[in-house]
Amino acid sequence: MPDTTGMTASEQLFVDGEAHLTTGPDGARDLLSGTGPTRTETDSLGDFEIPAEVYWGVHTARALVNFPITRRAISNYPDLIRALARVKQAAARANKELGVLDATKADVIDRVCERIANGELHDQFVVGVIQGGAGTSTNMNINEVIANAGLEELGFAKGDYAHLHPIDDVNRSQSTNDVYPTAIKLAMVFSLTRLLEEHQNLTASFRAKGREFSHVLKVGRTQLQDAVPMTLGQEFAGFATTLAEDYDRLTEVKPWLNEINLGATAIGTGITADPRYAESVRHHLEELTGIPQETAPDLIEATADAGIFMTLSGTLKRAAVKLSKICNDLRLLSSGPQAGLGEIHLPAMQAGSSIMPGKVNPVIPEVVNQVAFSVIGADATVTAAAEGGQLQLNAFEPVIAHSLLQSLAWMTNACRTLRVNCIDGITANEARLAGQVASSVGVVTALTPYIGYTEAATLAHVALTTNASIADLVVGRGLMSADEVARVLAPERLSGIVPVTGAIPVVVGKVVE
Repeated sequence: MPDTTGMTASEQLFVDGEAHLTTGPDGARDLLSGTGPTRTETDSLGDFEIPAEVYWGVHTARALVNFPITRRAISNYPDLIRALARVKQAAARANKELGVLDATKADVIDRVCERIANGELHDQFVVGVIQGGAGTSTNMNINEVIANAGLEELGFAKGDYAHLHPIDDVNRSQSTNDVYPTAIKLAMVFSLTRLLEEHQNLTASFRAKGREFSHVLKVGRTQLQDAVPMTLGQEFAGFATTLAEDYDRLTEVKPWLNEINLGATAIGTGITADPRYAESVRHHLEELTGIPQETAPDLIEATADAGIFMTLSGTLKRAAVKLSKICNDLRLLSSGPQAGLGEIHLPAMQAGSSIMPGKVNPVIPEVVNQVAFSVIGADATVTAAAEGGQLQLNAFEPVIAHSLLQSLAWMTNACRTLRVNCIDGITANEARLAGQVASSVGVVTALTPYIGYTEAATLAHVALTTNASIADLVVGRGLMSADEVARVLAPERLSGIVPVTGAIPVVVGKVVE
């Protein structure tokens, strides 16, 4: 049991982001009650003693007992808390507009939601991210926090729900089944927006390195074997291009997250909600967030379907896999520095070994690789959870939300640390690269239009067995002059920067312009 000496009752409940509950039928109740003042709240299952100082209530307390699973509270995802607050705020404004909620109550709910959206009271969102009930505990957590913070503003005691009720007032015209999926989609839009910004910054860094290294000739490789020459700049520009493609794919997903099912209530029929509510709440949510919102044309389908989460997850996995491949390349290109490829130098970020002095490891690409592995695994989780839904509701959206919000956050941080702590500081080992090109038999490929494939293959074999220069062998055998060889093997031609176009006949001993 962690040491919680000096902590408040609320802090004691969550150490390292998760509830610490003792075993036995009364252990959780004892810890929830703490040693300080308590208040009694009642639900359909009976009474429950709750620390007097906290803003959550009986439904949240039961969730703490039932779901001590992840060691991670929903407050670990601030975007989700902000999104929930905006949804509740939009609902309060819609209910006020339609006359189904007293203006005083609606206004205090509105004010508290604004506070939460601006970062207040986030420590009160204590339920674990993985929970049964399709997100009901999360919805009740915010309902109770809003109600009790509102009661405090109105001058009443926490738990005095006769004056502002978590369900009758805060949850008016709503169900978990339309609030929760709307909120997690909105949270994903918030998170994806930040990821796209960092992804774009990383792409720009790779593109800048492409320009910086545009003059540096190197040997390309296929299947880890020497191939034809290219520039290091082309290699890094290629990294930028592949990242830019993933930016476009992720951007395309974003509008699909803006289709909401508010007004659907329990299963999509809109029971307990005014017929005008769906459009009103959509308008207010759009106004509050500045993000276009569209009510799903079929609310029953929208309440049951988790397809958009699979689309986002699959697209995110694609981006993660391609970024991980780039990091594999960076580790290979920087391997050594003496016995490996050693073509580039990554910034030295920390000592690499507790036993080998001077060793430095590619720790930044390595951590990005591990983020990608996690995203790949999370995609499998999202796929299984989406498939596991039954009939009018998918009960497994909590694990979908956790998986995707974690992947989005980790990818954002991975892009940032890769850019700041690695890419921006990469330098080229120009001397080593020049030496490799000079001794590479791969340059013989550029000569095949002039001396023929058979002759080129013979010379390549001789060069490999004798370490002779390809250029010297071609000139020595009288196949081409030194000037002709130099012209064909110029860096700008070898790298394709100045391509030779059109049909090129095989003419031994003569360069065709």
